[in-house]
Amino acid sequence: MRCKGILKSTSALFVFFFLAAPLLAQKHGKEKEPELTATPQEIRKVVQKTQRQALPDLPPIPDMTPENTLNLDLSTGGRVVIQLRPDKAPKSVERIKLLVREGFYNGLRFHRVIEGFMAQTGDPKGDGSGGSSLPNLPAEFNDMPHVRGEVSMARAQEKDSANSQFFIVYQPTFSLDGEYTPIGRVVSGMEYVDAVEKGEPPAHPSIIVRASIGSDKIHPPTTEEVKAAVEKQEAINLAEQQKQEEEVRRNAMRSLLAKSRAASANAEAPAASGQSH
Repeated sequence: MRCKGILKSTSALFVFFFLAAPLLAQKHGKEKEPELTATPQEIRKVVQKTQRQALPDLPPIPDMTPENTLNLDLSTGGRVVIQLRPDKAPKSVERIKLLVREGFYNGLRFHRVIEGFMAQTGDPKGDGSGGSSLPNLPAEFNDMPHVRGEVSMARAQEKDSANSQFFIVYQPTFSLDGEYTPIGRVVSGMEYVDAVEKGEPPAHPSIIVRASIGSDKIHPPTTEEVKAAVEKQEAINLAEQQKQEEEVRRNAMRSLLAKSRAASANAEAPAASGQSH
């Protein structure tokens, strides 16, 4: 009888733990591994608070405003949102906003994209040598570091040669500090910049389908608009490729004709020399 009682008690305890263990483990797991989620705005507030506590002498990062928000709708699939900083580079930011509102950047390609370094755009020629019809800008070097997501004005050798081109940094590159003018930073959508086709130039360059300023309240392009923009760019790429191939053929023909003429001249030279005696 005593053995039967022990067996019953043991069976009851086994059933209890068999049923309760998953619930206890689930509860323990939730307490041990809470779900961590935060919006970009919440993260930004934490960063601002930390900056004020650690570096009280630095001016706080200003709040984002629609008027100083640059949206880049890329062919890689989404919208890149950039906080512009007119407090750091007023003339450069003013230029970008002016060109955006003129539609200057719509359809432009990322013509120079280096893995782990940066993605450059803003040239209507698509080869890095072009710009807008406006005068070049004076350098506005500032204390914004070239960290991941930093947006900075591209330029030629002269420091005051920035015009319309800009680049977005992939990884911290502090050697650029004091050499180029930072104008803002990506606050969301950096994954679409990461997806931009790489190359110098890329074989199939990604493009800015549409650029807009936040306060203008322009919606992202539709799927059909993105498709049309990509097809237009592909047609341009094909035309350029055909033009380059045709130029190669012409150069080859010119070279062949030049060699043929040189050979004919060399063959006629002795006969002409003989007639002179």
